[in-house]
Amino acid sequence: MIGRLRGILLEKQPPGLLIEIAGVGYEVDAPMSVFYRLPEVGQEVTLYTHFVVREDAQLLYGFADRKERELFRTLIRVNGVGPKLALTILSGIESSTFIRCVHSNDSASLVKLPGVGKKTAERLIVEMRDKLDGLGESFAELPGIAPLPGPTAEAGGVADAVSALVSLGYKPAEASRAVARVEEEGLSSEELIRRALKGML
Repeated sequence: MIGRLRGILLEKQPPGLLIEIAGVGYEVDAPMSVFYRLPEVGQEVTLYTHFVVREDAQLLYGFADRKERELFRTLIRVNGVGPKLALTILSGIESSTFIRCVHSNDSASLVKLPGVGKKTAERLIVEMRDKLDGLGESFAELPGIAPLPGPTAEAGGVADAVSALVSLGYKPAEASRAVARVEEEGLSSEELIRRALKGML
C-alpha cells in the first residue's frame, strides 16, 4: 500500500500529476481541490494517496490531507460510486459543503455534479450520513501545498481549464461556456476552473 508521496512535481494536467521520487515518476490522479494548492512545476509536493489495484491497472489517487483521502475512501464504498466519480464529486464541490449537503438532505445540489443523478444523490445521502460524522467539517490545508501563482490565461490557461472540466465529466460546450463566463485577464487555469465550477453549482 502506498499511502504518501513526497517528490518533485514534473507535470500537472488535471486530473493527472507526474511526481518524481528517487528517479521514478509516479502518475497520480487528484481532485481539483489539490490542483488549487499545487506549487509550480519543479518544486516539491507532498500528497496522501490511495492505491487501487485492478486486473488491468494499478492506480494512485492523491489528496492534500488525510481527511480528504478519508472522504474519498468513504465515497467509493457507496454502491455505484467508483474512483472516477468520487474525484469528480470532490472536484466539483468543497468537502465541507458536500458534508452539509448530505446532512441536510440537499440532493438538489448534488445532482448538479456531472455523473450524479437523482438516485445516486439519494444513495450518497442515505449511505454516507452516519459515516461522515467522524470526519467533521474542518478540512485543514496541508502545510507545503499553499496557493502559488500558476500560468496565466494568456499562456493557455483557458484551454487547460476547459480540458480539465471535460475530463471531470462536463460536456465540451458546457465547459467552454462556464469558463467564458468567468474569464478575466491574468487568471491562472486553476483559478478559472475554480470559478467555473462554482458557477455551475
